[in-house]
This record gives sequence, structure tokens and C-alpha cells, in this order.
Amino acid sequence: MQVPLYQAKAEFFRMLGHPVRIRVLELLQHGPVPVRDLLNEIEIEPSNLSQQLAVLRRSGIVISIRDGATVSYALAGGDVAELLRAARRILTELLAGQNELLAELRHTDSAAQAGSSASPAPGR
Repeated sequence: MQVPLYQAKAEFFRMLGHPVRIRVLELLQHGPVPVRDLLNEIEIEPSNLSQQLAVLRRSGIVISIRDGATVSYALAGGDVAELLRAARRILTELLAGQNELLAELRHTDSAAQAGSSASPAPGR
């Protein structure tokens, strides 16, 4: 039985749904990175990084490259980097909209406070 496309997409996004995995993918956008450099940048336990790299490797999103004793990781294709750029654009738009809403709320609150302090106290 074949998995429906929407279910496969959901699994894909679930696989991306971990902050360490997203950070690894961000670091790999510019080319292969040795594991020691990933550890320095992300500052997590080696075993935790190893687990997250294994998830990414099993999914086919990253590949490992061995050069002597050094193991590096790289994106398997450029589409993942494009997906991360698209996510950044979407988040930028969402946050800009939230900033506009926040500014409007602050303006409304300021106007309401100014109006309430200008009115006479009840009973006077």
C-alpha cells in the first residue's frame, strides 16, 4: 500500500521538526562541515548531535563524507537550502505582520490611557 503524498509530506516536516536538525541544515548550506565544527557551533553533547545527524542521514537530506579520521556532513541537494530560505521569508513576513499588530495595539492602549487620564474622576 502506497503512502499518500500528504502523509509523506507530513513525515518530512516532522523529521525537520527539531531545533538541532534545523541548525545543522543551516550550517551545511554553504558546504560540507566537519562534525567537530558542528559540535563547536551547536554546543550540544556529541551523542545528541550523532542522533540528530543519523535522522538526517536516514532521511536522505544529508550525506556523510569521510576524509581520513575526519567526518564531514553536507546537504544531499540544494533543495533543502531553498526550503530553509523559503521558511526564513515566511517567518519574516509573519513576524512583520505581528510587529504591525503590536504597534497598533500599543497605539490603541496609549490612546485609551490618555483618554482615561484626561477625564474627570467620578463623583467630582
